[in-house]
Amino acid sequence: MKKYLPIFLSMLIVGAAAYIAYQTKHQREAETSTDIGSFERQPSCSRQPNFLARMRIPQPIAIDLSQDHYKGLAFLYGVNLSQAIHTKAWEQFDYFSTYALDPQGTMYLSPMPFISINSNTFDLQKNIYRLDSTSGNLDIWMTIDEVNAGSNNPFGIIALEYDCTDQTLWVSAIDESDYTTARGVIYHIDIATKTVLQRVEGVDALSLKLLQTQKGKYLLAGSARDNRLYAYAIQDQKLAAQGEKLLELQDANEHIRKIILRGNNHLELQTIPFTYTLIAQTTDQGVRTNYNAIWDTVSASWNLNQVTQ
Repeated sequence: MKKYLPIFLSMLIVGAAAYIAYQTKHQREAETSTDIGSFERQPSCSRQPNFLARMRIPQPIAIDLSQDHYKGLAFLYGVNLSQAIHTKAWEQFDYFSTYALDPQGTMYLSPMPFISINSNTFDLQKNIYRLDSTSGNLDIWMTIDEVNAGSNNPFGIIALEYDCTDQTLWVSAIDESDYTTARGVIYHIDIATKTVLQRVEGVDALSLKLLQTQKGKYLLAGSARDNRLYAYAIQDQKLAAQGEKLLELQDANEHIRKIILRGNNHLELQTIPFTYTLIAQTTDQGVRTNYNAIWDTVSASWNLNQVTQ
């Protein structure tokens, strides 16, 4: 029996160390995680453009901003989404980053520099674009003159989100930021008057998503500076100046580019590498990674799992 005692003691020490490490990690995560409450998937108020129905385009229809085959934007449909609606007129403003649809099917789009720079690339980054629901005409809807993309940082307006509760847009710009300082701005814009209702400085948001939870309304922001997802409380239509960290990805080089509400207490996070340069933002789509982020109401913590491609 004595000869097995050292082995037993070693196993006991290893087990105790593992337990302490687990408890420490769990406690650290609990201390740094923010409980914004549980949430449910709500029906979207957005509608696809009316001209698609007039053209008798069958569902499902996917909106393509990938630039893989079409410059600007395209609507994919048919078997395996093998057919496309695309016009040369939709190429006039180069490339787009994200979009939002309103209840009338009007589409708002944010710009994105892509691969190479031409004479008007930087000027295009200060505009919000609109695709008319009835005519399908694409034009500049609003220009934010203070957005100033340049050779050191070619990105300007980078993300937007439509707010169904008050018919406004939440818009993110990161043009003045660099590797050491966050100078990004989140704008809250009234669509009817094109008035900036609020601007919150010092936020580099690569992605935006509104979320209503049991504890209130939040604007989620995937950071352009780090691998974290933040939540900014909204009260009386005003955005809090400081965000709270919700979760952190394992890979420090990953940044959350898209946030999708998949179900009750379930977010899908699509990530990319990002370094304020065109190289990382526009390289092979294969570098993208998807995660399921599940809010555990019992432990009040996030379970993060990579989606198998």
